[in-house]
Amino acid sequence: MFELTVILKQPKQKSRIGAAKGRDSMASARLVPLSFLLLLVGCASRPLYPLPGKRYDASKKPLQTFRPYNLAHRGSNGEFPEETAAAYMRAIEEGADFIEGDVLASKDGVLIMQHDVTLDDTTDIAEHKEFANRKRTCNVQGTNTTGFFHFDFTLEELKSLGVKQRYPFRDQQYNGKFPIITFKEFISIALDAPRVVGIYPEIKNPAMVNQYVKWPGGKKFEDKFVETLHKYGYRGEYMSKQWLKQPAFIQSFAPTSLIYVSNLTDLPKVFLIDDITIPTQDTNQSYWEVTSDKYLNFIKNYVMGIGPWKDTIVYVSENYLQPPTDLVARAHALNLQVHPYTYRNENQFLHFNFSQDPYKEYDYWINTIGVDGLFTDFTGSLHQYQEWTTPSPSGEKSATKLLDKIGSMISKYRNPQT
Repeated sequence: MFELTVILKQPKQKSRIGAAKGRDSMASARLVPLSFLLLLVGCASRPLYPLPGKRYDASKKPLQTFRPYNLAHRGSNGEFPEETAAAYMRAIEEGADFIEGDVLASKDGVLIMQHDVTLDDTTDIAEHKEFANRKRTCNVQGTNTTGFFHFDFTLEELKSLGVKQRYPFRDQQYNGKFPIITFKEFISIALDAPRVVGIYPEIKNPAMVNQYVKWPGGKKFEDKFVETLHKYGYRGEYMSKQWLKQPAFIQSFAPTSLIYVSNLTDLPKVFLIDDITIPTQDTNQSYWEVTSDKYLNFIKNYVMGIGPWKDTIVYVSENYLQPPTDLVARAHALNLQVHPYTYRNENQFLHFNFSQDPYKEYDYWINTIGVDGLFTDFTGSLHQYQEWTTPSPSGEKSATKLLDKIGSMISKYRNPQT
């Protein structure tokens, strides 16, 4: 377990907006371990997460690169509300190689971590009567959507909201306890980890963000996104020395954005591919077009991998898997990695072939389909499976056991009664 500063929600009886001031600064930071965090939720204290600095430590255990990547989808959101500090810290504690998240922007141009362009499903916005008049209808990828949109709120206002669990069948006890975090705070969580942990941020709905949020000098969402990564040391081609120090993948469903940022940074990029019924966000291309050999040959000049929804790699009928397509083989033939999404432990997400066993699903996708990384809501489950089937090199495990033994000896010395 490692110690990190965690943001907790301010008690409701206090002024939420006033308490939010300065939340994106390094002032008043306090370190608390994740286990202690669970004792603090709902209390009056409010530790702040420090902004990232130059924290590379050559003594940190390096990123593992010998087995498929464990990609913590919005953190360990099977346990904690998605894209919160607690979810990301838990994912790191459980063995994630990368923490993944979606980057959007506030009304005042601050990059934040939220998956949906509306706040309705993942925050307690409905409880904030002071914001009731902010609800409106916007066109989201061709569909009229009514709700509270992130770009209608300043960072200060967004920080007054509490994040809640998206799915009702998951643990609800942390609803409203943690606020939305910024992109910089997300980066800080990775940089403060006790080992090298990568980040996997998504340029989320860039066309919509650029339409509603404006930055000085005519800068675009993508410009601010890359500037932030560069400011905190994220540079370098895939597997380069610089990249291995601070690993990062840039992902997006919008091919135009990926092509644009390829001129801004050499960090590796991954083209996300939606369901077969959903066209690309910005170019309105069909699934069949963007998975054709012709298009994959084109996009490989800008990306090093693709991230398809797993049910488009292996179709499903009546909750049973069908014969796999050749998408993974064709991508690998072009030297493109494949990182499918999303792996979830609950029965309603597991196809009948896996007998309600998530480890069988991991085994199928890693050893039969041969993917290079997996986006999962349950980082600990994937890590346990991989440690059982493809354990870390013996030298690393021996060193870890030795450190554990030394720690235990020190503990007994300090507490002889135990």
